[in-house]
Amino acid sequence: MNNRIAAVLLSLGLGAGYGLAQLQPGAPEPAKNDKQALYWYDPMFPQQKFDKPGKSPFMDMQLVPRYAEGASADTPSVQIDPRQTQNIGVRLATVSRGVMTSTLDLSGILAFNERDVAVVQARVGGFVERVYARAPGDVLKAGAPLADILVPEWAAAQEEFLALRHTADSGLLAAARQRLRLSGMPTGLITQMERSGQVQSVLTVTTPLSGALQTLDVREGMTVAAGQTLARVNGLDQVWLQVAVPQAQGAALAVGQRVAAQFVGLPGKTVNASVSAILPANAIDSRTVQVRVELPNADGSLRPGMTAQVRLAQTSGQAVLQVPSEALIRTGKRVLVMLAEEGGHFRPLEVEVGAENQDQTVIRSGLQEGQQVVASGQFLLDSEASLRGLVSPASGTFEMSMQPGAQP
Repeated sequence: MNNRIAAVLLSLGLGAGYGLAQLQPGAPEPAKNDKQALYWYDPMFPQQKFDKPGKSPFMDMQLVPRYAEGASADTPSVQIDPRQTQNIGVRLATVSRGVMTSTLDLSGILAFNERDVAVVQARVGGFVERVYARAPGDVLKAGAPLADILVPEWAAAQEEFLALRHTADSGLLAAARQRLRLSGMPTGLITQMERSGQVQSVLTVTTPLSGALQTLDVREGMTVAAGQTLARVNGLDQVWLQVAVPQAQGAALAVGQRVAAQFVGLPGKTVNASVSAILPANAIDSRTVQVRVELPNADGSLRPGMTAQVRLAQTSGQAVLQVPSEALIRTGKRVLVMLAEEGGHFRPLEVEVGAENQDQTVIRSGLQEGQQVVASGQFLLDSEASLRGLVSPASGTFEMSMQPGAQP
């Protein structure tokens, strides 16, 4: 009973005290927010705006009002303490103008030098008496024998020449020597016949230059005719590096461009050269421009068929605007940069980009020389603005201001 009476008295006392407080002339009134809300938003989905308060359709929570705070709705701003920029690692880069030197990393393959080719033919008809142990692919030195050919028609002409040597008529002897030469008999074989005094009816076919034997179309016992091709030899003192360049970069190609090639079979070795020719016809199947690079091969280490990683240097030839590639924000439909302005203001700006060279990208429009862009931390700035409900308008711009003493 006593406890019940105490509870009743306590309730009456609290009610009376509240009434006295309301009637007291000096009591403060509850604070009222006279600011007009621009819109309401869900902090978890700040990009969605609502024109009246209520519960969020995304989360079970009340919508939060966004007030003007002295700025217009078209250019909302946010204040960030300068110390915050150090924490998020904001770094600026200056828009510069210079000659763009880009590089293309391509693949290439070594091929024979088609200018250094020797076709071995039969100078006269005859019969193949012997074929030396040769096969396509063999690397031969100049003068290496390929086959022995018996030439019966030489016998009578040589006997006539040997008979005339005992006469004193030098004119007849010179005419007989010329007849042997016109019949296809090599000068060396004529000299050998004169010294030995014996008929030389066997012609040994040799390679005229050093290189790789490509074809050998002669067999023992076969009959050959004058002018018949017996073999084909490709020189190896110089080889061609064939590089396929995409058509998009074909317009910037020029003879004399620097090339650095590294070969799979030669680790640690880099061969430096220059473009010697740009072929006039494009490859239809791969839609590429064919580029030829001539490489010296004195030691024979470069073998046709080897693959190479090729780096082709390209120079634009004229000064262009450049920014670090890391400063670009690619959204899929457009490219933005975070422009740094006076007073700690940052503004996204849409730009048109051109060629890219490793860490630099050409800016075709949207920026001017000397302006500064955020090269590091621009994505964090963008995220900070989104979390605060600062959604970019149709033009894709918003403004973030950093002023001393402001709290994020």
